[in-house]
Amino acid sequence: MSGIKSSLLKAGILAAFGAICIAGTIDLNNLYNYANQSVPNYINKDNTAANVITDEGATLGRVLFYDKKLSVDNTIACASCHHQEFAFSDTARASVGVDGTTPRHSMRLINSRFADEDNFFWDERAATLEAQTTMPIQDHIEMGWSGMNGDPDLDSLMRKMAGIDYYKQLFTLVYGDTIVTETRIQNAIAQFVRSIQSFDSKFDIGRAQVNGDGAPFPNFTASENSGKQLFLAPPQFDANGSRTGGGLGCQGCHRAPEFDIAPNSGNNGFVTTINNTGLDFTITRSPTLRDLFDTNGVANGPFMHHGGSTNIQTVLSHYDSIVIAPGNNTIDPRLVPGGNPQRLNLTAQERADVIAFLHTLTGTDVYKNEIWSNPFDAQGNLTIVGQVSLTEGWSLDPNVTVYPNPASQWVNVEYESYQDAEVIIYDQFGRTLAREYMTKSTVEIDVSQYPSGLYVVAIQKVNGTEPIAVTRFIRQ
Repeated sequence: MSGIKSSLLKAGILAAFGAICIAGTIDLNNLYNYANQSVPNYINKDNTAANVITDEGATLGRVLFYDKKLSVDNTIACASCHHQEFAFSDTARASVGVDGTTPRHSMRLINSRFADEDNFFWDERAATLEAQTTMPIQDHIEMGWSGMNGDPDLDSLMRKMAGIDYYKQLFTLVYGDTIVTETRIQNAIAQFVRSIQSFDSKFDIGRAQVNGDGAPFPNFTASENSGKQLFLAPPQFDANGSRTGGGLGCQGCHRAPEFDIAPNSGNNGFVTTINNTGLDFTITRSPTLRDLFDTNGVANGPFMHHGGSTNIQTVLSHYDSIVIAPGNNTIDPRLVPGGNPQRLNLTAQERADVIAFLHTLTGTDVYKNEIWSNPFDAQGNLTIVGQVSLTEGWSLDPNVTVYPNPASQWVNVEYESYQDAEVIIYDQFGRTLAREYMTKSTVEIDVSQYPSGLYVVAIQKVNGTEPIAVTRFIRQ
């Protein structure tokens, strides 16, 4: 027992002194809380089911997201196009990659978790957020590991990562070994991106005080409440598509309180390409409308996939009088009532009111919270402190199996050579949480009260002093 206990006790030394926040340092014994962030009770959408956020996974994802070594020339990271200070978007119309500029504007990543639409990118070509995360890495323009036209391929990147010390430590923390795979990269980045949330806006303060989105918010001005009603209420049209009453119908596509895009939406009529040289009818995805503006009321970059709309008035003018480009047969039917391009007939007051409402959707914490910040120092260095290896001289044993993994209620520990053995579960600080004598090859242990995190399972002979087999599991 002394080997594992001594190593585990070492892991607890830094924790005893509390979190140490040093630029370019991650303390594995004091990880940020990604897994159990507070979410308002009126937010019901959550697309994390297949890849539950863990503190360990999101920590690795944060490093991957900010690491310029994931580009072929060590100059571009995911964060190069998705900046925290701009709600994880870019103020440039087109973002700069390793070999040119991107063909579309960088989408904001705020609240990606809280949406029903599973597909990602403006044209929805990625079936999941996980699939999306490595597509820019493998793009010739963006990060360069395309494997085509002389570019190295993704396997080359993974070999590069396998030689980086902090990835050896972080992959071991999350997955139990140092093996780098595309799936592991995808899952970790997706966990980090889904952890980025914004629920401290003026809208959220008001929504918490009432029973529904449509009720007047006591903290809103008259203009903001009027704008909210315009946003939520459907319009009434005449036979020619001209609005005669009701609201603006924004809610039909951008659904409160998450303000996510409705699945299966068509394009919105903005169909020119970023360089205005052609038409693109495939744009059917949108980020949430939360944090369109920063805390000073300035837009977090230009709007739409082409970045061609630089102010919100231009956007409203587009929806006020829809123009259908020749050949655009996939425009959303909500914009063509009765087959006619909509005419909202917006008044100046209605414009002012809906803009005032959109400004209430801006939070504050997401722009400055360290959990989503760059973990590297100014020179691009990163140091990992704390213990990842919970044994000295021991490696994970494939002969002991834990399932389900991740677990939520129970874990089954299976070990064929169980005679005269016991199962011991430790947390990351070396504390013994469970000890069960094995009377058969499988033991079931209740873990429902364990906090989310990484745990060690040791198989040890009764009255023994060292584990004979070690593995890990994640409590989600």
